Amino acid sequence: MASDSSWFESFRLELAYFSGRAFWRGVGAGAILRFERVRPPRRDRFQPLKAGEISPKFLDRTIRALKRWRYDIVTMDEACRRAMTIPQRRRFACLTFDGASKDLITHAYPVLSQHRVPYTIYVPTAFPDGVGEAWWLALEEIIAREIRISLTINQEDRHFIVRTAAEKIELFTFLHDWLRALAPGDRSAAIRDLCSRYSVDLKTLSRAASMDWADLARLAADPNATIASATVEYPVLSTMKDADAMREMTMGKRVAETVFHREVRHFAFPFGDPQSFRRAHVVMAEEAGFHSAVSTIPGIVDADSRTNLHALPRIAWDGRCRSLRVMRVLLSGVTFAPVKPTRAGV
Repeated sequence: MASDSSWFESFRLELAYFSGRAFWRGVGAGAILRFERVRPPRRDRFQPLKAGEISPKFLDRTIRALKRWRYDIVTMDEACRRAMTIPQRRRFACLTFDGASKDLITHAYPVLSQHRVPYTIYVPTAFPDGVGEAWWLALEEIIAREIRISLTINQEDRHFIVRTAAEKIELFTFLHDWLRALAPGDRSAAIRDLCSRYSVDLKTLSRAASMDWADLARLAADPNATIASATVEYPVLSTMKDADAMREMTMGKRVAETVFHREVRHFAFPFGDPQSFRRAHVVMAEEAGFHSAVSTIPGIVDADSRTNLHALPRIAWDGRCRSLRVMRVLLSGVTFAPVKPTRAGV
């Protein structure tokens, strides 16, 4: 279930659509859309990662709508070119997918190949190697299955009872944020301990959720596909020392280039929100030899070199929303001033 804040934001965007603001030409040169998992919808009440999922049907509707709205669906190379030149008559949309999930080959690729549109996949190379840890999926499975959960947080034993879907989502959010804030080694130790306590095979779960190199080779053979990098282990860069973060960037690039025998020009900051990377990492992305780096910070790409190619904004689509009206407003660049809290009765 979407939070009250996400519902209110969707409501405001729907109003903007019906006001006609979405039919203005819009600002900027275009937009980069970011998706994660693509799979059929589920009926489970506990779906804490639903915001990162869309259905194959919605992906199909999105591509059809972009064509109908007369957007040029372009490669990441072309998006970067348009960001550096004078505005074009038509605006662009760039389709990107994070995480190299197995769903991309099973559910997204048939839709993308049918439409023959370009797309970019950001690959964290430890996952097709079978050694990446999808700790967020393990956390989801444990909380979905258990009523009583115990673990050690900051050297203190903590115990939680979660019987309802709402209680489970609240605990997932709390533990997800806690794990994400840990240094990579500490996070790995914490999730392995949790998986050991509740008999979750983290390695098998992570391997099953990710494409392997054979899957990626199939996509790499598609002339519409751009294989890009998202480090090795998909860490939160802001929790790492600079030297370690730089190593993650350069090694991810090097491994992908070795496997696919081509230059890997584009990069995605893992998670990509302002808490997950710093200005220093933007500089590192350029130093590592990437032509571009994308975030999940919302926004439109400007023309005439007004957007930093190594801190590109993306519209990170919330899979809890299935409204193409909302998408059209976001693509137009319509923004709102933040809602300011008021005292009761004012």
